[in-house]
Amino acid sequence: MQLGIRHLPDLFAMLLSLMAQWKLAVWLLASGPLRSRRLLRAAIAAASALVSLWIAFGFFFSVPRFYHWLPDLPWIDWIRGAGILYSIAIVGAFLALLLVRGLGRHSLAFDPSRRRLLRTSGVAAVAVPALTVGYGSFLVRRNIILKEVDIQVPGLPRDLHGLRLAQLTDIHLSPFFSPADLRYSVALANDTRPHLALVTGDLITARRDPLDDCLEILRGLRADSGIWGCLGNHEIYASCEDYTASRGDALGIRFLRREAVTLPFGNARLNLAGVDYQRMGGPYLEGAARFVKPGALNVLLSHNPDVFPVAARLGFDVTLAGHTHGGQVTVEILHQHLNVARIFTPFVWGKYQVENARLYVSPGLGTVGAPVRLGAPPEVSLIRLCAT
Repeated sequence: MQLGIRHLPDLFAMLLSLMAQWKLAVWLLASGPLRSRRLLRAAIAAASALVSLWIAFGFFFSVPRFYHWLPDLPWIDWIRGAGILYSIAIVGAFLALLLVRGLGRHSLAFDPSRRRLLRTSGVAAVAVPALTVGYGSFLVRRNIILKEVDIQVPGLPRDLHGLRLAQLTDIHLSPFFSPADLRYSVALANDTRPHLALVTGDLITARRDPLDDCLEILRGLRADSGIWGCLGNHEIYASCEDYTASRGDALGIRFLRREAVTLPFGNARLNLAGVDYQRMGGPYLEGAARFVKPGALNVLLSHNPDVFPVAARLGFDVTLAGHTHGGQVTVEILHQHLNVARIFTPFVWGKYQVENARLYVSPGLGTVGAPVRLGAPPEVSLIRLCAT
C-alpha cells in the first residue's frame, strides 16, 4: 500500500492546496471587521478544517489503488473530483493574491484610488482561477475534437501512402467520461472511414468502472482491417488485463500483448505489434526485437510513450502511444507548454522523431483525478501515413 514515486507530484499538490487553504483562512481571520466576531471566526476556522478534509479525501481516492474503496454511489466520484477542482482553484487564488499583495506593498499609502484598484484586483485574482477551472471542467473536457495528423515516413511503400489509422486512447470510462461521450468519439472515428481502428490503453480508471460497457461501445468501431489495441497501466490497477483481452477478442477487438500481426495492403505489408504497459523507468521492450519484420512497415502500439527511443533502435518505424493526457492541465508560457506530465517524460503530446522513426502521442479522451482539461482538449486522432 506504499505510494510510488509517480504519486509525489500528487502529494506535493495536496500539501500546497492545504497550505493555500489555511493561509487564505488566516488572511480572512486577520481582517479588521472579523477580529471582534468570535462566532464568525470560529465558523471560518471550522469550515477551513472541513475543506481541508475534503481536499485530502479528493487526493487520496484519486490514487487508483485506493479508488475502488469508494462506496458505489453515483455522487461520490463528483465529491472526490470536486475536491481536486477546488484544490486547483484555491492554489491559483493563493498565488494570485500573493502577487496582488506584493504589488500593494509598493503602493502609496495616501493614494486611495490605487488602494481601491488593488482591492478590486484582489477580488478578480480569487475569481479568475475558479472561473478557469469551471471552464476546463464543463466546456473543454466535453469538447471532443477530431485531430488529423500526417506522419511522414521515409521509404513508405506506395500502397501504404494515405493509410488512415483512427486512434482512441485513455478513455477512462467513468462518471467523468460517459458512455454517450464514448459513443460520440466512436462516431467521430467512423466518419473518417479508417483502414485501422486502434485503442491504446486505459479503457477505465479502476475496478469499479464499467469495463464491459466500454468494450461493447468500442466494438462499434468500423475499420477495413479491424480493431486492434494494447493495454495501459489502469488495466493493471484494475486487475483486468486478461479479462479485457479475452472479452475484447470475443467482441472483435484484438489486444496485442507482446505479439504482432502482419496485415497486407496491396503489395505492401504493415506489421502491427503491441505490448502491455511498460512500467516507468524500464527496461523497455525486452524481447520485442523479434516482433520487427524486415521488409514491412513496423508499427508499435505502446501505452507508454517513453519506449520510443528503444522502439526506434529496434527498428519500429512508427510508434503510437497515449498515457500523458497531453498534460491534462497545461499552460503555455513563452511558447512552452507547462504541465505535470513533463516531470516524467519528454513525450507529452504530438509528433516526435528519432532519425527515421516516428512517434505520435495522443492526449486521449478521458481524465484522471479531476474532471478537468485545460490546454489539452479530448481528442480522437486520425493518423495518416505519408511518403516523404
